[in-house]
Amino acid sequence: MSRQWRVYLSGEIHSDWRERIQTGAAEADLPVLFSAPVTDHASSDDCGAEILGAEADSFWHDQKGARINAIRTRTLLEEADIVVVRFGEKYRQWNAAFDAGFAVALGKSIITLHDADINHALKEVDAAANAVCRTPEQVVEILRYVIRQR
Repeated sequence: MSRQWRVYLSGEIHSDWRERIQTGAAEADLPVLFSAPVTDHASSDDCGAEILGAEADSFWHDQKGARINAIRTRTLLEEADIVVVRFGEKYRQWNAAFDAGFAVALGKSIITLHDADINHALKEVDAAANAVCRTPEQVVEILRYVIRQR
């Protein structure tokens, strides 16, 4: 019986990196169950106000959404075997850095994914990672190796 691996895909939401990893894993027939945060930016930002009521102060608007999103994030990070954290070039992903730190605290295996031009900014995060990748395809190759030993 083959083990089902749980991989949480954290970070940047403005490119197709998640789809590339999921497609590559499917093509390699890897027994992986992927999970991720809510990737619809507006839904993620506004869920608290939509569910619990509007807030005049943007701080409390954001707090409501962040706390509701944390239910999903914490649960899926705790269940994950491997956490892939993507840092993009266009936006600062503070939430991704937080996810990486939380995953380290949980003792999870971490793969970071980012371009070389932000190496310096991510040196502490990368130092805690098991691997630092430049492409989603490298992530797939790591998953293939870890799962299939080739």
